[in-house]
Formats: sequence, C-alpha cells, structure tokens
Amino acid sequence: MAHIVVLGAGIGGIPMAYEMKELARPGDRITVVSNSDSFQFVPSNPWVAVGWRKREDITVPLAEPFARKGIAFTPVGCRQVRQEENRLELNDGTSLDYDHLVIATGPELAFDEIEGFGPRANTISICHVDHAVEAAERWEAFCRDPGPLVIGAVQGASCFGPAYEFAMIADADLRRRKIRHKVPITFISSEPYVGHLGLGGVGDTKGLLESALRERHIKWIVNARTDRFTPDAVHVTEMDENGREKAAHVVESRLTMMLPAFRGIAALRGAEGLVNPRGFVLADKHQRNPTHRNVFGVGVCIAIPPVEKTPVPVGVPKTGYMIETMVTAAARNIRSLLDGKEPVEEATWSALCLADFGDSGVAFIAMPQIPPRNVNWSSHGRWVHFAKIGFERYFLRKVRKGISEPVYERYVLKLLGVKRVQEPATTDV
Repeated sequence: MAHIVVLGAGIGGIPMAYEMKELARPGDRITVVSNSDSFQFVPSNPWVAVGWRKREDITVPLAEPFARKGIAFTPVGCRQVRQEENRLELNDGTSLDYDHLVIATGPELAFDEIEGFGPRANTISICHVDHAVEAAERWEAFCRDPGPLVIGAVQGASCFGPAYEFAMIADADLRRRKIRHKVPITFISSEPYVGHLGLGGVGDTKGLLESALRERHIKWIVNARTDRFTPDAVHVTEMDENGREKAAHVVESRLTMMLPAFRGIAALRGAEGLVNPRGFVLADKHQRNPTHRNVFGVGVCIAIPPVEKTPVPVGVPKTGYMIETMVTAAARNIRSLLDGKEPVEEATWSALCLADFGDSGVAFIAMPQIPPRNVNWSSHGRWVHFAKIGFERYFLRKVRKGISEPVYERYVLKLLGVKRVQEPATTDV
C-alpha cells in the first residue's frame, strides 16, 4: 500500500487531502504536513485588516476534521524536501517517507527584496491571517490619526485582486467612520494599466476598475517599480511602455499596504529538477514533476510563465478555481499511478475571481487565463459583495466537515451561470 503525503494545508492542500482520501485504495495512507495547526481562509484577510472579521471567524483547527477522515496530520512544518530520497525532513528533527508527494505549500513572501518592506518594517500585509490581525491594530491607530494611505502591489507580484479589494474596502470603512475626507488614497501597481491583474485584463476590468478608483477618488500610478519604503513615504519609479524610467515619485503615506512578489518556500528552493530558479514547482499538464515522477504540485507554488512581457515584471495569479481543478487532476492521476496506469487528467487553468469592494464588487472569468479566450467576462455590482460572503461560509463549512466537493464549480460557476470549459494548461516545462 502507498503513503501519499500532502505538503501544505491551505486552499490547495486541504481539498487535495480530502479528495485523495476519497480516491485512495483501502490501506493507502494520507498524511498532511503543515506549518500551522489551523486553516486560514486567505481571501477574507482584507476584512480582518479593517476589523470586519476576527481571526476565529476565518480559521478552522485541523486536527479534528482530519482525524474524522482518517488523515494523519503533522503541523510541525517541513525543513527540507529530499526528493531524491522520497522523504521530508521536518522542523522537529524527524523524517517522513513517502511514495507520492503533493506539494501545496503556497508561496514565501519576498518582503526582503525591497528596502523597508513588510510588517516587520514600514508596511502592513494582508497575505497571512497573522499579518491581517496586526494590520487591524495599526488600522485602528491610523483611523484615530488619519492621513495619506498607499495601497498596491510591487514588481513581481502575481496576485493583484486583494490589493484592489483592500483599497475599496478601506475606502468603504473610512466612509462608514465619516473620516474618508481626511485620507488621500494612492494606488500603486506594477501592472501596465489598471485592471491588468497579471492576466492582460479580463473582459472590461480596465474600465471597471478605473471607474471604481475614480468614483472613490483614489489616484493611481501604474508601470511602477517600487524602490523603497520609509515610515512616511513610498519611493517609486514610474516606467514608460518600453521599460525606461519616466518619472520618480515620493508618495507620502501614513499607512502602506502593498502586495509582495512570491517565491518558493525555503524547503524547496534549490531542489534540483523539482523547482525553477525562483523556487516554484515545475509541473507538466498532469500536475506531475517531469524529473521526479512521484511528485505533484498544486496551487500558488506552481511555476507558470507570465501571460505577456510587461515594462515592469508582473506574475500570473493562481486563483481558487484554477487550484481546485489542479487538485482534481492530481488526485485522479495519483490514483491512476496506484492502479499501474499513466496519468491522463489535466487541470482547467482558467481564472475566476469574486473581488469584494466593501459594499459592491467585481467578478471576472477568463477561460483560459491566457488570451485568446473562449470566455472573457467581467461584471460588477452589490451582488458580488454578498456572493463573496456566501462563498466564505461555504468554503469554511467544507473544511470543517471534510467535504471533497468542488466548491468553485458547485458554488461560483453555478452562481454566475457559467459551465466549466476544459482548457489546456500552459506550463513552464
């Protein structure tokens, strides 16, 4: 019988464990390794950062649901992946052998690549629930003594939706507090234009998001290379369409939240044949590593090339729906290997997002994510705000109950009236 290890317990890792348990043979063992004993619903972190949610609202202790499903759980984290030896070195000094490994770690946040960046320095973060809880404290202090606010994403960032969400949610919260008039807001992004999103735009996201920023009196600087953060300012260089320096800006800021670039976690970086130079897992169209054939990867830790060349580097987002289809493909392909067959399942690398604006929002679908597309749609309205609240509750229930159903397909696509479209994946390898 086989031992299948899932490294990571986030939006990719937990569904992977549940789905693999459903597909495994009697006697196969499933173990999840994580650096935390709880799941956090990361899309809700912008709400936590302004006090609309508490930590306990968006986290789920994992020991009990895993135990009910017969899944072993080790929340000590991984120090090093030893792919040549089919084992993990764990942070407590022990080792864990595997027959098949699924890497679903998510990313490491590359705050150290820019001077003064990160929650330990001159900015706040919404990338982790711990950061968001700290940000909420600083947000309350900021609201007691308001001033200029800067929000956005730096060069190399690949997840732009939460930056737009936080800008709009912050605006909504400031209006509720009747202090919006005291807070000039500037949105700074490495995107070549507002609404690019690392995807070359989806539907009319350029027009929708520009309109949303204008309506809320939020100024913006795009094609921006962030040079450094100081306690009271953000120093950026605006580039032209050819990537040459166009203008230098020193944007005053009393509070700054900008999304960082991602890279692979330390336990993966430098693993020969397993990851690219940035530490992201190399995977073929079956989510399988081309060198280490018993290793699969799902989620944000996967290497995906940029959609297009841009004046300032931007990455490609890995949205929840894309991750969900990676999970299904990986689980089915591992079962094929257990049965002595070759993998045939492919993920649907399409982008789907519900972006909350506090009292409205934008939804978009790109199928496939890389143009030209079969579906290229975006919309906005108050319904998106309530749809995201409903989806948060739906996903957390799935985690608590150990449900292996495809939540994006069952909830979001059904909500939007869109049928799943199978599209070929485009990988780094």
